[in-house]
Amino acid sequence: MGFFDKLKAGLSKTKNALFGKLDQLFKGFSGVNEEMLEELEEVLITADVGVGPTERIIDSLRDRIRAERITEPADAKEALQQILIGMIGEGEPLRLDTPLSVILVIGVNGVGKTTSIAKIARLLREEGKEVLLAAADTFRAAAIDQLRIWADRVGVEVIAQGEGADPAAVVFDAVSAAKKRRSDVLIIDTAGRLHNKKNLMEELAKINRVIDRELPGCSRETLLVLDATTGQNAVSQAKEFKTAAPLTGLVLTKLDGTAKGGIVFSIREELGIPVKFICVGEQVDDLQYFSAPEFVSALFG
Repeated sequence: MGFFDKLKAGLSKTKNALFGKLDQLFKGFSGVNEEMLEELEEVLITADVGVGPTERIIDSLRDRIRAERITEPADAKEALQQILIGMIGEGEPLRLDTPLSVILVIGVNGVGKTTSIAKIARLLREEGKEVLLAAADTFRAAAIDQLRIWADRVGVEVIAQGEGADPAAVVFDAVSAAKKRRSDVLIIDTAGRLHNKKNLMEELAKINRVIDRELPGCSRETLLVLDATTGQNAVSQAKEFKTAAPLTGLVLTKLDGTAKGGIVFSIREELGIPVKFICVGEQVDDLQYFSAPEFVSALFG
């Protein structure tokens, strides 16, 4: 099964339960009118697109209908798809331009952060890059063990110390090891203690100082992993983390579960942070680079 087929299968609950209503909605009207737009607005809000983004989508669609003199619901549906694709934009590629580049990965416990790191490492290895992992989430011993297990599965090495070690010290060791091994990418796992933002900010600042000192001018990505099933709570998490770290991209996990899918549009519209990866399953190859056209096509079936 190709990734697009997996994406369609993974988003089937979303499509059938919510976006599937769009087909019924557009087929239920013989012409385009304000009643249809009001029902469409309700469907989008229910699908976790969010009130503000939904209003902007409906306004854009209304403008398209007037400007292009759209009278057929099928044409309105096509215009809606184009608006949604344009709204989230194409997934921006990772910026890994220096001989040794760094990906800092953050996110609260339980969102799939560790597994996402391993899956990203697998993708990069398939692209011919040498990848090294740093277990800088030293707050939980289980986090270090879990990272090691997943690293073994994808065939990459982990630099780690023990539980309670200084995360910045782990990063220093990892940078040194990456230089010696001539690695292309160093992926750093970090502790996501969002309930104590001050500690999180201080910890990330220390890690970033080590990177600045040991790898001046290196390409750097800071990716936030979010659980799509948490809906608007994911938007709130992203807002909090955005104040603690300069986020360059998002990884959306668990889109194969009860996720409503619309959260992708809400996050992009409200935060302006690109979605760089999405995950639609638990297998190691179920994470891929984000593509807006594929995502919207899968939602609309």
